[in-house]
Amino acid sequence: MEKESSNEELQSVLEAIKSSDIVESRVELLKKLGKLEISDQSDLVSLVEFLSMMCIVFTLTASLAFWEDFTCLDVSQCILNKAILQVAVKYLESDISGCLSQFLSLGSKASIWCGKHLKMTLMSTEDSQEEEHYNIFFQLLLDLLSFSAASFSALARYPVSDDKPSMDIVEKYTLEQLNVTKDSVSEVKRIGSFGSEVVKVTQLVIDAVIRLCRVYSEAVSREFCDGNQEKDQSCVDFEATNSVTHVSNITKCTIEKLCELGILAANDGGSLVSILNVSWKGVVSLLQLGKGTLAIKVSVADIILTLLSLVNESLKCAAKAWSSSLKETVSVTEARRIFVPVKFYLINVVKISSLYPSQAYLVYREITHCVLIILTLKISMSNEEHMKTASEVITELLEQTSMDLLKSLLNSVEVKQELKLRILDWLFVDESHSNSINGDFSSDFRITSMDQIFSVSCEDMTGGRTMLLGRVALCLNFLKYSLDLDEDVKLGVTSKLGWFLDILVDEEVYSSILVKQIPELYGSGKHAEIVWLPMFSSLLHALKTFMIVVSSSVAWAEFESFLLENFFHPHFLCWDILMELWCFMVHYGEISVVKGVFDQLCSLLKLVASSESVFVPASAMRKMAGSISRILTYGPESVVDHVYKSIAGDDRSQLSSVMCVALFLEGFPLNLLSDRMKSIASQRIFTDYLGFLDSFDDKSMRACNSGGYGVPVFALSASLQSLQVSMPDIDAKTLKFLVSIIDNYRNTVDQLTKDHYCKLLSETLGIISNMKHLYAAAEMEEVILGLESLFISGSTASDTQLYQCKPNLALFMAGLGHMEITENDKSAKCSAVWELYHMLLREQNWALIHLAITAFGYFAARTSCNQLWRFVPQTAALSYDLVSGTEANEERFMSELKAFLEKEMALRTITPSSEQLGLLVRDGLMLKEVVRKISEIDVQAMECESIEIEEEKQSNKKRKLPDGISEGVELLQSGLKVIDDGLFRWQQNHNATELNDKFLTHISCLKDAIAQLVGLAGSG
Repeated sequence: MEKESSNEELQSVLEAIKSSDIVESRVELLKKLGKLEISDQSDLVSLVEFLSMMCIVFTLTASLAFWEDFTCLDVSQCILNKAILQVAVKYLESDISGCLSQFLSLGSKASIWCGKHLKMTLMSTEDSQEEEHYNIFFQLLLDLLSFSAASFSALARYPVSDDKPSMDIVEKYTLEQLNVTKDSVSEVKRIGSFGSEVVKVTQLVIDAVIRLCRVYSEAVSREFCDGNQEKDQSCVDFEATNSVTHVSNITKCTIEKLCELGILAANDGGSLVSILNVSWKGVVSLLQLGKGTLAIKVSVADIILTLLSLVNESLKCAAKAWSSSLKETVSVTEARRIFVPVKFYLINVVKISSLYPSQAYLVYREITHCVLIILTLKISMSNEEHMKTASEVITELLEQTSMDLLKSLLNSVEVKQELKLRILDWLFVDESHSNSINGDFSSDFRITSMDQIFSVSCEDMTGGRTMLLGRVALCLNFLKYSLDLDEDVKLGVTSKLGWFLDILVDEEVYSSILVKQIPELYGSGKHAEIVWLPMFSSLLHALKTFMIVVSSSVAWAEFESFLLENFFHPHFLCWDILMELWCFMVHYGEISVVKGVFDQLCSLLKLVASSESVFVPASAMRKMAGSISRILTYGPESVVDHVYKSIAGDDRSQLSSVMCVALFLEGFPLNLLSDRMKSIASQRIFTDYLGFLDSFDDKSMRACNSGGYGVPVFALSASLQSLQVSMPDIDAKTLKFLVSIIDNYRNTVDQLTKDHYCKLLSETLGIISNMKHLYAAAEMEEVILGLESLFISGSTASDTQLYQCKPNLALFMAGLGHMEITENDKSAKCSAVWELYHMLLREQNWALIHLAITAFGYFAARTSCNQLWRFVPQTAALSYDLVSGTEANEERFMSELKAFLEKEMALRTITPSSEQLGLLVRDGLMLKEVVRKISEIDVQAMECESIEIEEEKQSNKKRKLPDGISEGVELLQSGLKVIDDGLFRWQQNHNATELNDKFLTHISCLKDAIAQLVGLAGSG
């Protein structure tokens, strides 16, 4: 009875609406219709069909038409349609299983109609008479979006449609609703006060449609894979079923529209953050559903490219704005405002790439391009003072996430190993750099504008040089985060360490590594903080981290090969890095393994050892000894003892002594020996030294043809500071020995013998400088007078060979601060000290200037002399002004000395200037050229040549140079002596300030060159 009454009331209201020509009456009747309690399915069908057909007619007779047949001509139609939607949305909450299609049909028509109206409204000019219509329409639009959200929720309550017409209606409805939603969001800024409400309702629509897709997907999964073994076979052919295809179509449509919404929100500039958030999260959420089917229907690669383009565009806009902001400092707030959304895009790419690694691989070049942009931008911003904060925020927010993106590809089991290696090859192998190493120095990748970074295309990024530092940073990140890499990827990264060393040879990379600082994330979680580190420190930390990671993996053998193959790398920076890694391994490795390594290195040292090469710094023997000594400084006491016994032991042969002195000259850590072994080593060194002093005379010197003569002197000189023990036995014999060397040198004509005496003189001066008690000996005056005669007043003063003694002479002169000196013009000793300091302080060579000033500063701080001005010549190098280089005065010297000493005591900070970078780039070019020439040496030809040389050595131990060469060298020496005499007379007769600084510098260089020629002629 109630059912019949309800039906009659419904029909009565419907008829009243049909017969009414007045909008207000129809609206009132619709409100009455909304208050009815309708539960019968047939009544609901009648109601919704009526609502979908209803519209206002502008004629005198009432008629019915579809929504989309008319555009809105005045406010009355919007009022009526708003009332219709309010009635419809009420009944969506009831059981509409029997009329679901009719409700969706109504919603589709309403969406199309509102979409047309929205465009028309925004095209028209707003005026006062349209204000009511304008407001009513946007209220209607909000009602439509609410209807959409409610209808998607209603769909989720019912099973997936199984008939084709119903499926088509649902798919069309989803498309239309999302279209009008997207159109509304795209115009949110133009619809004034309604914009915020549109954004809120849009979020409800997105949530509802995502929930619908999830419910449908789960329903289909239960239907075909509910655990029944008989149905397992049907899981293989999901796409062939209508239900799966239907759900996939809806999900595909939703993903595409959410992507469009996400792009709109990203381009808006920040006011649509909530839409940005829910849309892209929705995309990722939906991609997790039904991977097999969606992988075919949805272009996952395009979605990744879209997100990457949002990343790149955001970074480009920020870089452009900050570069042109008149150097205004970028605040943390501003940087985070830009980079937080960028991180959001990257996180979503990481999630999608992890879900679909095979599809992500299709765009691996674009992915790596994006990562390189981030890292290159970080380094470029770190060079600009006003953008350092931005560089820090990039490090904090984007660096780790960008690495997660690459790891999602490289760690995936779905990506074959050869494809992973192809990615690494793409990043870390390029022909253009190889060509550069082989001599093409014309290219220049220094970034003068941030636009350069974004102008490099994906195809050109590995061939060009703009992103070279970015690739270096990426390689370091692979090393730093290697713990998270799979074993095959670790092996691949290890194989790229050779590329890494090659790239360090590049002059720009070399200079940047040495002086630039970059922000690094230190710590983890809440305790993480940004610290600024030199790139070199960051590089070493990354390599050491990688060494620890691969030490227990299959990549260790490859890493060991890398260490051994580059043990004698020709570029000093690369060699220094390799030594640091060897030191790290020795410090933390197992004792047995470390001893085994040193046994091999010592065997190699014995193979290359010879008395002829022990005093040649660049010889293979010295390089090998230097490497062993440096590595040992990080080894435990037992290992240092083991190596010393392996080299020295009880063997008193010349070869053992030669190897020991080679190690001592290269800084062998004697102080790290055990007390017992240190005592044995000290005793051996002192005994050999004192024995040499007792047996030394001019005859033994002349009789010795070996280049290793005087090894005990070199051994003691090199080991004094390292031993750090008292040596009372080293007494006045040493001073008498020095006087004997000075006398013998003056009385010797043979150039080879003179060269031996020079070396002994230099080392003995070094020994005395470490023996403070010797300065109080009575024989010291004779030494000082002998040195003055040798270097200044005697016939040997112009000998260029003596130049090699001046560094240790400066050390000796510094020690005179511990000696009592009587300041008297009649004192020969005092006058000699003055003259020796005058000679040192006149030196024009920058290295000798440094040593001389350091020595004088040490002396001045400790001596009891009051008339320090007597030690400084008027022509001292630091007395000249820097502008003209011709005017000198004492006050300037003292001022420069004070500044020099203060600079020596100051803490060193790294703030490179463009000039410093330029100088390092120039040095890098020279070093690269050296490496290139070494790499072009024919190894086989070298082997043949070395065999021939060995045969020659066997047949003729010492071969004299032609007489013409020896005579020419002697003439050069005589000419240099004439020049020195002329300069001396000039100084006596003219004002010293007339001497040109550059002229004296050239004379100094000429002395160096002639000294080398003399040495070659003598050894020939």
